Amino acid sequence: MFALNRQSIYIGGARLATRIKEVLSQATHTPRCVSFFQKGTYHPSQHLVSRTMATVRYLNQQEAINIDLELFNDYQFSVDQLMELAGMSCAHAIAEAYNPEQKKAVLVCCGPGNNGGDGLVCSRHLKFLGFSPVILYPKPNDKPLFNNLAKQCHMFDIPFIEAMPDLSALDKEYDLIVDALFGFSFKPPVRPLFVPILEILFQTTVPVISVDIPSGWHVEDGPPTDVPSLAPDMLVSLTAPKLCAKHFKGRYHVLGGRFVHSKLKEKYQLELPPYPGISQTVVLTSNTQQ
Repeated sequence: MFALNRQSIYIGGARLATRIKEVLSQATHTPRCVSFFQKGTYHPSQHLVSRTMATVRYLNQQEAINIDLELFNDYQFSVDQLMELAGMSCAHAIAEAYNPEQKKAVLVCCGPGNNGGDGLVCSRHLKFLGFSPVILYPKPNDKPLFNNLAKQCHMFDIPFIEAMPDLSALDKEYDLIVDALFGFSFKPPVRPLFVPILEILFQTTVPVISVDIPSGWHVEDGPPTDVPSLAPDMLVSLTAPKLCAKHFKGRYHVLGGRFVHSKLKEKYQLELPPYPGISQTVVLTSNTQQ
């Protein structure tokens, strides 16, 4: 009773193909299928819900270190696992906020530590997402993990530069800058090699996206009050926001790093908002009126 001739199979297949085309044609006109990257428009993550920061707990430096240690020791994450997830979430946050057709050229400033490793991973994922990243890597880390990350970027034809462009060239050649110089282990003052880099970042008109901590900021006290400081357009907090995020006045504060177990959240009373759907990021605050 299950025998089908060739003609009936062909007719049934043709009908199915026609129906699929009709469904896809209708779907492309529904709001759920509208691209975040439409030319000339910006939609701040339509599938993400902006969250109030009132209930989210900010971490001090020691708490941030302790959570990382627990992720490594108790939950058996490796450094490269967490770095991959963190860097990927940063790239996704950028892609959801900035149109790669209009903000294509990205300078990714990478430091020698784990924050810089996040930047290397972010660069690779930005390439996948349609951006054209260039990596500033003034002090390469010679550990195997970092060498591998740099090698991957080279294999994907992502250029590296050793010197920061001057201000006029930076403003002319780049649409976005990723600040992945220093993370939550940073303690002032800034090392001499990075001072001229930060001085240019203070002055540029190009939007800056800071990874976890705006470089030069104290992880708890925020920006220095006696010298110019970085004022990023976006801050991507990883795992949970640090205390310095209370001083962030840019447009987009996003949480990334979808790897925190519920028991760890409870232990540190993090009160993190849920990640929607399959997203790697969740918007904490968004102020597009600035």
